[in-house]
Amino acid sequence: MASIMTNSAALTALQSLNNTNKQLETTQARISTGYRVATASDNAAYWSIATTMRSDNKANSVVQDALGLGAGKVDTAYTAMNSAIDVVDQIKQKVLLAKTSSADDRAKIQSEIASLQAQLTDNIGGANYAGSNLLQTDSSSTTSTKLTVMTSYNRDSTGKVTTGTLDVLFSKTRLVDSITGTKTGALDKTFTTTGAGAATVSILTLDVSTATLDSTDFDDLMTGVEAGLKSMASGAAELGAAKSRIDMQKSFLSNLSDSIDKGVGALVDADMNKESTRLQALQVQQQLGVQALSIANGSSQSILSLFRG
Repeated sequence: MASIMTNSAALTALQSLNNTNKQLETTQARISTGYRVATASDNAAYWSIATTMRSDNKANSVVQDALGLGAGKVDTAYTAMNSAIDVVDQIKQKVLLAKTSSADDRAKIQSEIASLQAQLTDNIGGANYAGSNLLQTDSSSTTSTKLTVMTSYNRDSTGKVTTGTLDVLFSKTRLVDSITGTKTGALDKTFTTTGAGAATVSILTLDVSTATLDSTDFDDLMTGVEAGLKSMASGAAELGAAKSRIDMQKSFLSNLSDSIDKGVGALVDADMNKESTRLQALQVQQQLGVQALSIANGSSQSILSLFRG
């Protein structure tokens, strides 16, 4: 039935064109943003999951920064600790050599030891990173007793958040004690020689040129140096374990961040190959829809021919 009041063909063509335009708009938005789910209205569940995971990834990024800072402090201390151990090893050799040397030779050996002691002081003083020196700390402090490095950000199914930490105790890495009283550092902790040249010294203050030193005194000096080396080895082990843990955690968080990004991408990213193909198809449909609407609108014009004489 031909009607001038209702053009069914035109209405159908218009509905089809509107639907095509809507799909085209959606596809163009996906291509423009790169997202299949850009807002909550696109897919509320996926958008919510993606938003939460992105937030967690930002928190993991902060943890990675904290690990980087902690790694710098621990690596600096670890390098200085190993250097200090090498220097103390040399002092140990010099003390052993001095035991059976003449007074003149002992004076020369002491000159070398003094240079090594100065080197130790320089190495430890220079082991500073971002205001922290793990080798030179105050044993009397009750507020600064350890280096705490944040290692993880954890959120359980109820939303409760906890953070993992790694602690490096200053008491295990202290080589020089900045306290003004009795010192506990591995290098400035005192020990006593019990021979004829009895004295109270530390690795940083021992002097093999003293004329009264006998065999017992040198044995005591060697014992003191060995005790210092043992403490330093324990400190190096503490720093080495912390360094290894931090390095592994940094690698884990990097991989975890990549995995979360991939998971979020699988939920919300647009398939650009698919969308570009769909765009071309919709553009053709749009052109055909416009043409169909034009034909449908033109059909009513044919009714006029019925009234022409």
